[in-house]
Amino acid sequence: MNVEPLSVTITQGPARVTSTCTVESLFHVEETGIRSGIGKIPRKEGIKLLTHGVLGDVQGDTEHHGGLFKAVYAFARETREEIARREGFSSLPDGAFGENLVTEGIDTDEVVIGSRWRIGGAELEASVPRQPCKTFAVWMGRFAERAGLEPRGPWGRRFNAYGKSGAYFRVVHEGVVRPGDEIEVLSVPEHGVSIGEIFRGLSSEIDPQSAKALLSWARQTETPVYTSMARGCLAALESAGTAFEFPASLITDGRGN
Repeated sequence: MNVEPLSVTITQGPARVTSTCTVESLFHVEETGIRSGIGKIPRKEGIKLLTHGVLGDVQGDTEHHGGLFKAVYAFARETREEIARREGFSSLPDGAFGENLVTEGIDTDEVVIGSRWRIGGAELEASVPRQPCKTFAVWMGRFAERAGLEPRGPWGRRFNAYGKSGAYFRVVHEGVVRPGDEIEVLSVPEHGVSIGEIFRGLSSEIDPQSAKALLSWARQTETPVYTSMARGCLAALESAGTAFEFPASLITDGRGN
């Protein structure tokens, strides 16, 4: 499998949400028996973002999806269109990756973890990258079948190799977001570690300096860190021979664990 990492040109102009999406119908994954909510369609009236997720949305695999850290999923339209081109699709519709918010004019992968955005009536905090799962692979396989495309290799590995995951957000203040709402960046933490950097690091190894910067910020601000991200950072520090104490109370998956 030979996949070059994506280089995406983000649209110039105000950062905004171009589409808001929720589940259309449940997708039955025969390989796992899960009925998934990955199949989403645009809602012109907008969507309401709640602390535990989007009103009316569904997660079939609640062991790995949903919860406080993964309440809302955003993906840049520019990135999705470039992936579609690379994969041979004429296009991929809004919601094709299971995203709730389709953005334009801002790179959802290079948003710094802990950054706060105001969109419409909601305030969000960038929390964790998306990791491709079996359901995502089966879903994209169906897209390819309908488009008459030959398989190009395991989708999860290809998605990882592209290096662009989109970003999950937790909801700081609940509210309604509608298509066309501008994205106002309220704050950006000084640690500088982006969603995309952690996503790419989880596939290989997270940079120890970035791991220390992120965990130091979380410890100082008492900000909980998603389990896989915290463990990946601690493993990177251990491999580098760097001793670092991080409170277990700040490691959680946001689903009561």
